[in-house]
Amino acid sequence: MTIWDDLGSVAHTVEYREIGGWRTRVLRAGSGPALVLMHGTGGHLEAFSRNIPALAEYFSVIAYDFPGQGYTTPATRDLEIDAYVDHLAALLDDLGIERAHLSGESLGGWVALKFAVAQPDRLYRIVLNTPGGTMVAPEVMARIRELSQAAADEPTPERIRTRLEWLMADPVSVTDELVGCRRAIYSQPGFAESMRHVLCLQDPEVRRRNMVTDADLAAVTVPVLVIWTSDDPSGPAAAGMEMADKLPNGQFLFIDGAGHWPQWEQQETCDKAVIGFLCDADRPVVA
Repeated sequence: MTIWDDLGSVAHTVEYREIGGWRTRVLRAGSGPALVLMHGTGGHLEAFSRNIPALAEYFSVIAYDFPGQGYTTPATRDLEIDAYVDHLAALLDDLGIERAHLSGESLGGWVALKFAVAQPDRLYRIVLNTPGGTMVAPEVMARIRELSQAAADEPTPERIRTRLEWLMADPVSVTDELVGCRRAIYSQPGFAESMRHVLCLQDPEVRRRNMVTDADLAAVTVPVLVIWTSDDPSGPAAAGMEMADKLPNGQFLFIDGAGHWPQWEQQETCDKAVIGFLCDADRPVVA
């Protein structure tokens, strides 16, 4: 496992817990109200490594690898959204957490929204970071599928880097350490097959039956911050603004100079916004 310099300044633990039949990698740091960090498709908890030190000053931070991803058990069946929602509920139960904040990026935001509909009493507030689940864009879905599966089938530095650069506004944001970390994960036995099952949500038919609906958004009554960026490859900022408008207690924040990982490319801006929102939901967020 890669030891991240970003985490060197904060005490943390990394362990494996049996969660709903999945051997799940879980990182914990800090103290205070629980804040669960949830990564995107084909991702892993290191997507938040730059943010954990700042967040851990205010929250008991939990970052984990989704089923079939990171160092959690590889998938041998297709994973639709309910599988992630059930896994999150089981994780909270296992850790003895009755209520938490959620911060989800891409697929993580999609899961956070569906969890909020299924178990609203377990949440304080939600951050949706370039979230998925509301759009069906065949060209974007095909690109995600192509780049992700190619990187899992043949995890060379070049293919890993190409997949990561697709996420970023600036290719320089993709560090050698990040490439090495993801390459180690993607090189695990069974990971290529697991990726195929993870990518089922990029199939238009499967995606449509898992979509976040307007009724879902209307049912999420906790305060929600929707973050979108200047260079997000999954869709325009207008999609995030529309989502925020449909949420009963939604706010919208635009971050310039970032792609699909604003928490990585604009770390300080993102941390300030997230901490401010979670600590005072009644005050408009200013980056």
